Amino acid sequence: MAASHSARLTVVQPDSQEVTLVPGLTATVKLAASETGGISVVLHTFDPGALVPPHRHTREDEISCVISGEIGFRSDGREVSLGAGGFIVKPRGELHSMWNAGTEPAQMIEIISPAGFEKYFIELAEATAAAGGRRPDPSVTAPIAERFGLSYDFDEVPDLVARHQLRAPR
Repeated sequence: MAASHSARLTVVQPDSQEVTLVPGLTATVKLAASETGGISVVLHTFDPGALVPPHRHTREDEISCVISGEIGFRSDGREVSLGAGGFIVKPRGELHSMWNAGTEPAQMIEIISPAGFEKYFIELAEATAAAGGRRPDPSVTAPIAERFGLSYDFDEVPDLVARHQLRAPR
């Protein structure tokens, strides 16, 4: 006997609120845990030269789809650059980073499972706003990351910046 399931229709208008995570990187939460129960969907925009430093999730898996521009990905030592329509799976536990690999703004949709990590982006954006739009001090961002089971490793940053002509996170 099949279990009965009552799906809720959720509509997301294109004018969802975009927030600045750090200079050069924005996020727009399209679907949150409260709307799906299982996954979250976030739209990210990367300015040219923007780098998301290497980090590791302990709770979530991510699937990213590039929708415009070109985005570079590094995950556990493997590197790839993807254009519009390219997908990459970033399993929890793998050290990974992302950057705009082109000269124009780039966008990607990120599907995160399980849902809930979208709250990290909201908290990071609030910390950036409180810092006057500048990258917040690590003493502010480290506790936020820790609450979400996220850790950063900046050892690969100088190499990524030099090889891909990126802006180093400050």
